[in-house]
Amino acid sequence: MLFLVIFLFYPYIKYKNDNLKDHTNQLNDITIMALVNHSHALIILDAGIKNNVATSITHVHICNKLIVKIVHHVVNITSTESELFAIRCGINQATNLLEILKITVITDSIHAARLTFNSSVHFSQVHLAIISKELRKFFITNNDNLIKF
Repeated sequence: MLFLVIFLFYPYIKYKNDNLKDHTNQLNDITIMALVNHSHALIILDAGIKNNVATSITHVHICNKLIVKIVHHVVNITSTESELFAIRCGINQATNLLEILKITVITDSIHAARLTFNSSVHFSQVHLAIISKELRKFFITNNDNLIKF
């Protein structure tokens, strides 16, 4: 059985003058397409650290309807670990929803998103293993399943 797995990244490049407008339009288009399709999950997440407390917030939407909102507070971790955890939670929720064929993850940490798929040894291997397990189930379910960041 042949599986087509596609990971797309849309990074924002700050050094171009008109790139913010183009990037915003592209993000709007991606969001609109995700919110009108019943088989498309949109994961919006953010994480940050204040006073040594990391907060990660994950929203999972289908057809402009909030399915789940997850908020976690943790101490003594890096912002990248917090972002990876938020990505992990969002993917876990989206892959467990019935009839989801496409997942779009919107994050302000492209580094964490790319690290999610880095199989080399790094400090967040636990997150990679769990995300990989969830995505494996997601992609085995249907050959046309897709995820974008």
